[in-house]
Amino acid sequence: MTYTASSPYYLTTVVNNSFLDVMVNRPIFADPADVYWQIEPIYNLRPDLFAYDIYNNADLWWVFAQRNPNTLMDPLFDFVQGTYIFVPKYTAIQQALGL
Repeated sequence: MTYTASSPYYLTTVVNNSFLDVMVNRPIFADPADVYWQIEPIYNLRPDLFAYDIYNNADLWWVFAQRNPNTLMDPLFDFVQGTYIFVPKYTAIQQALGL
């Protein structure tokens, strides 16, 4: 079992070909090009939809929590309208994840 480079589990080992070991985080570091953005109502509790709309890849939903760990402690339930987060540029995501 292998995970794609866009998966948050890409660096986490698979044990006995049946389950994941302890998750290895894939940090997304701050970049001066990051956009400070307020989550709009259409994306309330939907980081996957936002990732699809801006990166054309819903699998990158988790990068927002990795880039904003103090704001989005829960990657889904803290992704609520009105919250301000830093949104990395796609080029930074490509470089960080090797996409």
